[in-house]
Amino acid sequence: MEKVKAAEKEMTVEEKLQALYRLQVVDSEIDKIKTLRGELPLEVQDLEDEVEGLETRIGKLNDEFHEHENAIKQKQNEIIDAESLIKKYEEQQNNVRNNREYDSLSKEIEFQTLEIELCNKKIKEFTVLKDEKAAVIEESQKNLDELKAELENKKSELDSIIADTRKEEESLVGKSEKISKTIEDRLLTAYRRIRQNARNGLAVVPVQRDACGGCFNQIPPQRQLDIKSRKKIIVCEYCGRILVDDDILDEEKLK
Repeated sequence: MEKVKAAEKEMTVEEKLQALYRLQVVDSEIDKIKTLRGELPLEVQDLEDEVEGLETRIGKLNDEFHEHENAIKQKQNEIIDAESLIKKYEEQQNNVRNNREYDSLSKEIEFQTLEIELCNKKIKEFTVLKDEKAAVIEESQKNLDELKAELENKKSELDSIIADTRKEEESLVGKSEKISKTIEDRLLTAYRRIRQNARNGLAVVPVQRDACGGCFNQIPPQRQLDIKSRKKIIVCEYCGRILVDDDILDEEKLK
């Protein structure tokens, strides 16, 4: 670590600018690969969230469907019990000793008959609810199948792009890390901050046609001379990007 730090201190401003520009070139290539993927990673994530949400909803719908089914079965069982009681009371009526016992049994039969009517009413209500849930489940399942198919296509597309660019990206990331280690922490932090805030990820730009290569504002002649001298690090007063002279492009291409 001490050797690296020592090397950092010995670097001239010109060497720092060259290292920063090399880093920018490599990072821009990484950006191109990420741009190639486009919005696919986000689309895949959104689809995965939609699938998960829909699966949860279908699970709840199925629970409600089964609740209605169980409620129907319960009412059907109550009807069977009521019919059994009616039959029992009717048989008892044949052996009553007086009108009071007969009337009492008749009231029980009437009560059980009303219970059967109420159960049948509830069965109809639960059946309507069950059918409605079944229709929603069917439609939701159809949507889920379509979402899953779309998700698989997006994943396949993303996996294909990643596979095609993996080696190149790994190589570029390795180069970026290697160059980063040669740049002092303060300067590297500034570079990354500018990159993060820049719309196109450009933190280091050359002066071309007397203008900043990032925001295209004109650079005064004296300031251009200062940039060409490479004696100090100069940033654009309009966009804050680090400026390098146009000649550095050709110099880096020859390396």
